Amino acid sequence: MAQKGDQLDQETFSCSICLEILKDPVTIPCGHSYCMNCIKSYWDEGEKKLPSCPQCRRTFTQKPELVKNTMLAALVEQLKKTGLQAAPADHCYAGPEDVACDFCSGRKLKAVKSCLVCLASYCQKHLQPHHDVAVLKKHKLVDPSKNLQDNICPRHGEVMKMFCRTDQKCICYLCPVDEHKGHDTVSAAAERTERQREMEVSRQQIQQEIQDRDKDVKLLQQEKRSSEVKQQIRSQQETEVRRVRELEEKLQQEISDLKRRDAEMKQLSDTEDHNQFLHSYPSLSPLSESTHSSSISIRPLRYFQDVTAAVSEVRGRLQDILRDTWKNVSLTITDVDVLLPQPEPKSRAGFLKYSCEITLDPNTVHTLLLLSEENRKVTFMNQHQSYSSHPDRFSEYSNVLSRESLTGRHYWEVEKKAGVVGAAVSYKNINRSGKESRFGYNDKSWSLYCDSDRYGFWYNNIGTSISSPQSSRIGVYLDHRAGVLSFYSVSGTMTLLHRVQTSFTQPLHAGVSVGITDGNSAEFCKLK
Repeated sequence: MAQKGDQLDQETFSCSICLEILKDPVTIPCGHSYCMNCIKSYWDEGEKKLPSCPQCRRTFTQKPELVKNTMLAALVEQLKKTGLQAAPADHCYAGPEDVACDFCSGRKLKAVKSCLVCLASYCQKHLQPHHDVAVLKKHKLVDPSKNLQDNICPRHGEVMKMFCRTDQKCICYLCPVDEHKGHDTVSAAAERTERQREMEVSRQQIQQEIQDRDKDVKLLQQEKRSSEVKQQIRSQQETEVRRVRELEEKLQQEISDLKRRDAEMKQLSDTEDHNQFLHSYPSLSPLSESTHSSSISIRPLRYFQDVTAAVSEVRGRLQDILRDTWKNVSLTITDVDVLLPQPEPKSRAGFLKYSCEITLDPNTVHTLLLLSEENRKVTFMNQHQSYSSHPDRFSEYSNVLSRESLTGRHYWEVEKKAGVVGAAVSYKNINRSGKESRFGYNDKSWSLYCDSDRYGFWYNNIGTSISSPQSSRIGVYLDHRAGVLSFYSVSGTMTLLHRVQTSFTQPLHAGVSVGITDGNSAEFCKLK
């Protein structure tokens, strides 16, 4: 209770201009009291304006005579002796790196919020009207910002609430009338939403890569432990341990870099100021070249059979390691072999081990394509189908993507029923309109087109003609981790048409396109 009383005294006997305990207090005609120097300075800064009270705004025809309020001064001195403290603690004042309150006089307090409408920053006391006054409650408050003036159009002096996609900059509502006339403009909030979506995709990719690298680190740590055991038997194992440690350090560094990048994105994602978000978005540091997991060679542990046979005293320690990580040596070899680069199957039976059922996503299908056969078949129609509006729908080319997101090893077959058919794989973020929405005509999709008498492979707007006997069925093999994509002509035998060796950076989706002639169709086959 005593503490609460001290706080009340502190607020009561503080000058509302400097926010400190009254010094040489004077009381002006309206009844409010101030430090003598504070009220003098306040009136002097007012130049030719009539003097007024900073609190109640009452004006006076001339500056009132200022006389020290001896009773109030004596009371303040008495309260100081009983423990009255200065109003705000030192840590509440704004330092060189802080955002200062625009409304504090004298020594300024730290701002707790900035207003994107008033373009001013406020301490807790001066912010109160934004919580109490109805019209001010509608203003947009954000964390304290030193960049509020960046929100003002240098040409028109208006708040920049729009974004010019043509020039990639924030503009005000007057800019499209002259300097940005005819440009592609949207609201800053809409552009923020789009960029935020792109960044979320990048963050998901980063999170996945962090998980992948964490797994790789654990595998490398297990291999290091195994190598250290073997080092007791053969000195040449030192080279292997060094290799593992170097790879582990590199992966740990990559994890740190990815986490730092993710933290940057999260900090920017939490920014409430659309203009500040769009201004900072291009400066995000690019992802560094990563050590792809497929480049890490995890060696099978068959040599432990020799260790067990050679040194009996190591057997107990070796069995402990194997029991902690795998159930037995045979399972260990099998699990590790899965991580090694796998050869491509040589027969259709081998490919069928990786067969997957593909279903087409109605939210992506072009409106001139009819879905049938449990969403495995598409047929080109001369009239638009009644699909609901969706941002993922292809609007220019007769394309459709699968519902399934593909990573790992997969195989599927596309049956050409009639006309030109393209069997493709694509990232989810491929354009849905314009020339770059066509499979193979961008760097986000790969497509093999099958005409009545020829094949053609397309990637990044570059085509490759392929000579091969025609078949109505195309087989597609994907090893996402190894970066392998192969297309086959399937008939009595399988004939390789084209193979791609690359590095896939996102999960893939199967896709298909058909020629724009009524009745042209293609179907994803059911494989047994």
